[in-house]
Amino acid sequence: MTMATAIVRLTKDRAFKQHLSWSPDGKKLLCTRLYAGKMGLWTMDAAGGEWKALLGKDALPHFDAGWHPGSKKIVFVYDVLHGTDGKLQINTIDADGANNRVLIPNQAFEESPRWSPDGKRIVFVSTRDGNQEIYVASADGKTVDRLTRETAADNNPNWSPDGKEIVFCSGRFGNQEICVMNADGSQARRLTQTKSINCWPAWSPDGKQIAFTSNRDGNYEIYVMNADGSAQRNLTQHPSQDNYVAWSPDGKRLAFISNRGGGYDVYVVDLQGPR
Repeated sequence: MTMATAIVRLTKDRAFKQHLSWSPDGKKLLCTRLYAGKMGLWTMDAAGGEWKALLGKDALPHFDAGWHPGSKKIVFVYDVLHGTDGKLQINTIDADGANNRVLIPNQAFEESPRWSPDGKRIVFVSTRDGNQEIYVASADGKTVDRLTRETAADNNPNWSPDGKEIVFCSGRFGNQEICVMNADGSQARRLTQTKSINCWPAWSPDGKQIAFTSNRDGNYEIYVMNADGSAQRNLTQHPSQDNYVAWSPDGKRLAFISNRGGGYDVYVVDLQGPR
């Protein structure tokens, strides 16, 4: 069983943050951060330090990003504003902020892109067929296949480390539950069974566990379960809101965003025990 030890506060700027991600090389943290009223992607050294705006502070809104397995590129949502309406598309960019390019043009709301472990595919969420469904695209964006076909929303997709499965959040049970399916969309099965919100799942690097957010105990906490859904346990156990968990590449730490310090900051917890 994985157990938490000391929780360390990594940032103290208190700015609103979400969509936390740890680079595969372990060197950087990436998140959506609100600065001067604008939503954008920011990076920071994994050990802490100053935030750096990925596209500059004056860029159009951009958010909800994932790392390429080589840590050299980032895929993200770019909001091309038209009046008061936004047109969400999926772009890629180098990790240093260069070469911002359109990968998946806007058809509806294009969201939550995540690169596969081999870098050959990108899973994402789109409303192009009427509601939030999960799709997979080739790395060049030229081919797109639909994976889920439900009247309820399916979102928050994330790959297993071997690329054979996708974990995601679904509203098909009347509330939000964590599910997993094969990478081709087949054999979807439910991992959580609650009457609460379960969301933002993230697979451990060794493939044995899945961390996620749940409010089943009255507020948002970070939970960990075995990859088959067994042994679900509350890792943070704090009265504040804890969300957007990200594994370190070595599987020994979890980073998450919490408002326990009076604002929204990044915290890191060390893990111990067999995994």
